[in-house]
Amino acid sequence: MNEPQKPRAQRDAHRPIHAAGFRSSISTGWGPVERRVVLPDGLAAAAKLHRDRLSAAFPGRRIAVAAGRAPVRSNDTDYLFRADSDFVWLTGCQSEGAVLVLTPAGDGHDATLYLRETAGPNEADFFANARDGELWIGPVPGLKDWSAALDLPCRPIEELPSGVRGAVPAWLSTQGVEPLLDALVGAGAGELAELRRVLSELRRVKDDWELDQLREAVGATVQAFADVASELPAAIAGGGERWLQGTFDRRARTSGNGVGYNSIVAAGNHAPVLHWVRNDGAVRAGDVLLLDAGVETRTLYTADVTRTFPVTGEFSAAQRRVHDLVHRAQLAALDAVRPGAAYGDFHAAGMRVIAEGLHDWGVLKVGVDEALSKDGQQHRRYIVCGTGHFIGLDVHDCASSSAEAYNAGTLEPGMALAVEPGLYFHPHDETVPPELRGIGVRIEDNVVVTNDGIEVLTEALPITTDGLEQWVTSHLPK
Repeated sequence: MNEPQKPRAQRDAHRPIHAAGFRSSISTGWGPVERRVVLPDGLAAAAKLHRDRLSAAFPGRRIAVAAGRAPVRSNDTDYLFRADSDFVWLTGCQSEGAVLVLTPAGDGHDATLYLRETAGPNEADFFANARDGELWIGPVPGLKDWSAALDLPCRPIEELPSGVRGAVPAWLSTQGVEPLLDALVGAGAGELAELRRVLSELRRVKDDWELDQLREAVGATVQAFADVASELPAAIAGGGERWLQGTFDRRARTSGNGVGYNSIVAAGNHAPVLHWVRNDGAVRAGDVLLLDAGVETRTLYTADVTRTFPVTGEFSAAQRRVHDLVHRAQLAALDAVRPGAAYGDFHAAGMRVIAEGLHDWGVLKVGVDEALSKDGQQHRRYIVCGTGHFIGLDVHDCASSSAEAYNAGTLEPGMALAVEPGLYFHPHDETVPPELRGIGVRIEDNVVVTNDGIEVLTEALPITTDGLEQWVTSHLPK
């Protein structure tokens, strides 16, 4: 049986919001505050070019893209807000509840950004609303501040209904992100899929500004990996995987917006678990640590990097054997990434090396060609995941692209990829020799396709067994 609802007066007994003296006092005497939006150089111009590309893809169509809202974590607490990636790509704005509207005009579109003004001292919500009131959450930019920063007309969110009035021409919108927008335009599932697909496909090729954001994300991530290496003794002494996760998180939060995805900090027998994000295990001398983590910049572009390294600076013979095979697969995969190549080429190149190695070890009981055939794939028991993906605003970027534009597509200059072959031998897998059980290795580099090859953004991190041993040793406390 539900507990009876308490009267408002009883629920608010600890708050002074109904006291006349408090309301009179709280509404006056506030001086000016800083609300100016400080954006990275080039962000507003890049967002404008992105809108122009979307406009050209849908001439004469009305388009609405929403920022979204923070999901509830528990009861009356929310997760930190992180805006929808398509919205960020088109605006550079990270304001909760905002909606971008593109209205056909001439040969293109006029853009208007609808935002919620945060409650200031002249409104009761200033002190009464813990979610939106500035007394609770601090000063935030207003409409004029966002407009000046983005060079984009901004209107109150209350005017959105009039901004999207009418059914002709039909709307393309991102549904399921902002309830108010869904209620107003009601686009069908087919139109939602079309807009998301086109946005994903436009985002495949990064412009120079976006590539600089990814370089910044990778640079911070490389530093965070070094931070983790320096804390390995503390992890072995009892801090465990949680200590190393916290170490990486601290760097991500100070150098960027935070982590770009749930970090994988997998020591020992956890390393073969593809998505080990619990990070609650021990770190023991003799373990290898598989660290898959990325820093997200303040503009929300994320790195996605993995290295597998010995926690005391020396691989065992079996660990080295597995890592050396993955290293050969990584080199083959990277060599297959070039402009004009099929997207699937680097996957195939890495998989062939893996299958050949497993066959040479006697682990793969069928021939290499049979394993690599469409109906074979026996080697995938030990690498059930893929060997790469697009990166950008999302760790698995451009995920709504069509198969023809993604897995069956062609690599072009400006595409940014994570390339990540691996081998995962679970501790209870009786198909592999006992000395290999419990070993998991992944090498993941972030690369950009150039006019004549690739730029390896993660080249500052070693990928050989000798290089990783030296790298770990160099970062351990003296």
